[in-house]
Amino acid sequence: MKIEKEASIGVIGGSGVYDLPALKDRREVSLKTPFGAPSGKILLGTLDGARCAFVPRHGAGHVLLPQEIPVRANIWALKSLGVERLLAVAAVGSLKEELPPRHFVVPDQLFDKTWGRPSTFFGEGCVAHVAFDKPFCTALSNEVYNKAQALGIAATFGGTYCTMQGPLFSTRAESLHHKALGFSVIGMTASTEAKLAREAELCYSLVALVTDYDCWKEGEEVSSDKVMETMKANVADAQRLLAAAIPAAARLPRACACGSALAHGIVTNPKSIPPKTRKKLALFIDKYLPKK
Repeated sequence: MKIEKEASIGVIGGSGVYDLPALKDRREVSLKTPFGAPSGKILLGTLDGARCAFVPRHGAGHVLLPQEIPVRANIWALKSLGVERLLAVAAVGSLKEELPPRHFVVPDQLFDKTWGRPSTFFGEGCVAHVAFDKPFCTALSNEVYNKAQALGIAATFGGTYCTMQGPLFSTRAESLHHKALGFSVIGMTASTEAKLAREAELCYSLVALVTDYDCWKEGEEVSSDKVMETMKANVADAQRLLAAAIPAAARLPRACACGSALAHGIVTNPKSIPPKTRKKLALFIDKYLPKK
């Protein structure tokens, strides 16, 4: 399947980050995918010479629950536009004293506690197993973290993002449990995105914006009004960071293994893949299969 070279960098905006104001030559496109419609229209534009594609994770107006986000459609749409690197922004709760509200975290590990969410493109007669020991692209994450430091944004590199089901926040018992396990931050979306980005051979990095201490810390219990107040303060810094990181990421040499994650992952005999499934997955697998 032909990939349209509309953008090289993709951005998935999380809670509060619904746009990229710095983008120039802006236009929106509506895409259909084999996995349904994306969260919303894809915003295309240019930032310091870098072609970028932006999708609001929860849709325009924040209308999608975490478990309702069409992550497969979002990733497929971005891949079809030529995106090779994907920056995601997400609000999180902190599970460590040293990661206070308004702090940014660029995690290097994931722990998935969600269920019932489609987290693979494969199935229906085509099986693939892809390495996921390092769920985030190290080169891309380093670039993002370095840009945060250069801008004077309080940020930490490394740590584990725990993905909970939501949409309710944690109970106190759950929060204390996750803290005892050594997790750094907790959110509701990153694991599914990271898994599907890896299968799509995209470099994926996350900027986690701390809004609260979850509910483990006495006197700092999470509430929606507190989260929203801190989230607004985080958005300005997130926009500054994205404006700096997007063109820098576009200039990076792509020497990581993300771009060939499927090279040895497809285990189904090509002759056994049903034509309908092969067509559905053509964007990802055609380059690895014999021509028809």
